[in-house]
Amino acid sequence: MSGWLRLIALNAQRRFGLSAGTAICAAFAAIASALALFFLLLAAFIWLSARYGGVTAGLGLGLLFLALALIATLASVLSRRRTIERARLQLEARRSASAGLLDPKLMAMGYQIAQSIGWRRLVTLGAVAVLAAGVAREWVGRTEQATTNEDPEAES
Repeated sequence: MSGWLRLIALNAQRRFGLSAGTAICAAFAAIASALALFFLLLAAFIWLSARYGGVTAGLGLGLLFLALALIATLASVLSRRRTIERARLQLEARRSASAGLLDPKLMAMGYQIAQSIGWRRLVTLGAVAVLAAGVAREWVGRTEQATTNEDPEAES
């Protein structure tokens, strides 16, 4: 079941580009923008009311938070693009990996072949195939073991 949940999450990431990094950067950009607006409005109020003193500090802080908001917004956009690309690549890899034996057309064809041959004959044929594969593996293992035993003698 977790495979299906991962597929849904990857589709959502591909469509919307949401990830934890994107959400954090967007939240930081929103907070920095609110603080920039607050300090710029505070600076404008102080400047209009007093014209000296706290204006420089208020404008400096407002511009600082505005720069932070712009940097966080840029980081959020870049993170979103990376998330979309990464999710798209993972979805393509998942499609190509599952396109093999789990293809519905191939499964239907296999089912029809099994019905035409007969299930009992197919099970017997499968058992013979597994037995033949085991024997072949055993023979290949003996051949590889014989060649590794001959190599140290040739080097001595």
